[in-house]
Amino acid sequence: QVQLAESGGGLVQAGGSLRLSCAASGRTLSNYNIGWFRQAPGKERDFVAASSTSGDIREYADSVKGRFTISRDNAKNTVYLQMDSLKPEDTAVYYCAGSRRVGISTNVYQYGYWGQGTQVTVSS
Repeated sequence: QVQLAESGGGLVQAGGSLRLSCAASGRTLSNYNIGWFRQAPGKERDFVAASSTSGDIREYADSVKGRFTISRDNAKNTVYLQMDSLKPEDTAVYYCAGSRRVGISTNVYQYGYWGQGTQVTVSS
């Protein structure tokens, strides 16, 4: 099965940018739809963005549309989340997740493979 590992989190000021990476090992990433989710303290894990296996189909949460971009490099077995114009409300632990189900999904329960998460903190 695939193992996923996030990196790239950190502390940034409001208006700044970060790029998160999700590196896969154990299996070929191109076989998996990949989603990014985030979880703030005391809140549920929420959908952020998702990419189909080829990267041709992408979907975003309304709260991040126009600011975040999901992309993937299957040759490098890596998916990225470019986050621009960051806001304090984007502060959370960000997780990447993989699914072999047909079609991308915004539903956290459709993803069976998860990374350990990376902390993103946006200061005002």
